[in-house]
Amino acid sequence: MARENELRQAGLCATCTHARRIETERGSIFWLCELSATDPRFPKYPRLPVLACAGYAANEQPRNG
Repeated sequence: MARENELRQAGLCATCTHARRIETERGSIFWLCELSATDPRFPKYPRLPVLACAGYAANEQPRNG
């Protein structure tokens, strides 16, 4: 249940092939957009939930850090 809530809060990032889940030692969770490394249009850590994104590419399953 907690995992489902986390994925819902992330929006599109939870199922995007370009996103990577980052968890800090203190338990904070961020979603890194790997497109930001090569394209300045994409923020490194987008504001969640992401509801629309020009770089979105569906991944078959949610990614973990």
